Amino acid sequence: MIYMINHINAFNRVIVLIMPLQPLDSDFLNYILDNKLAPGDQMPALAELSQELEINVGKLREQLEVARSLGLVEVRTRTGIRVKPYDFLPAIRLSLLFALASDISHLETFTELRNHVEFAFFREAAERLTDTDKQQLRSLVDAAWGKLRHATFIQIPHAEHRQFHLKIFQHLDNPFVMGILEAYWEAYEAVELNTYADLHYWQEAWTYHERILDNICAGDLDAAQVALVQHTTLLRHRNTGLDPATLAGTAKRARIVSNPSNYKGE
Repeated sequence: MIYMINHINAFNRVIVLIMPLQPLDSDFLNYILDNKLAPGDQMPALAELSQELEINVGKLREQLEVARSLGLVEVRTRTGIRVKPYDFLPAIRLSLLFALASDISHLETFTELRNHVEFAFFREAAERLTDTDKQQLRSLVDAAWGKLRHATFIQIPHAEHRQFHLKIFQHLDNPFVMGILEAYWEAYEAVELNTYADLHYWQEAWTYHERILDNICAGDLDAAQVALVQHTTLLRHRNTGLDPATLAGTAKRARIVSNPSNYKGE
């Protein structure tokens, strides 16, 4: 396996360096790479792989479980092992939920990372939004206000909150950016932040969401980005103290994500 690096030297000349890529510490994953398997391709059964690679089935089964937890392959009874399209989310979600279960203060530092990622890619993402996208964002804003202004039954528009932010960035062709942004919302749900804000917070948050969208629709991306920055500062002023029950719930979610068989239906 090789990879290329474009390097500009002191004379502003582009030099293409061909360098060997070190094999991964997984015979299973190296098999996928060496055979250039694409998403949807079926892999041999473990017994067959074991003979071909001259590795015992037990070791391969362990490597398969790692690959599956990283979202790189799927295993089904009838179709066997298939390669999945690359997705950064499974790897970062598992690590993040483990970090939160061990120390909830990691949420603050990860939120800072997520904010910087949103700021850095906002203009590029907003420029790619279609008229249909903007209409769908408007529907999310309207639905959120409908929940918050309900006369007798006020609801927290968490689903709309998540969808609004992720939809803005949906056309970025960058699985790492999307993995970070999606992982943030997984963490947000894991620690149940939506239960730790009063009505005034949500009204203020959706005022900013509406302002972001209004400016995007008007073509004023500078003003839209300013509103995004102002919106993200709201989270810094929230009470993030979480009780032991919430921490225990976060730990349980982390275990379920790493191994769905841990789910007992509680």
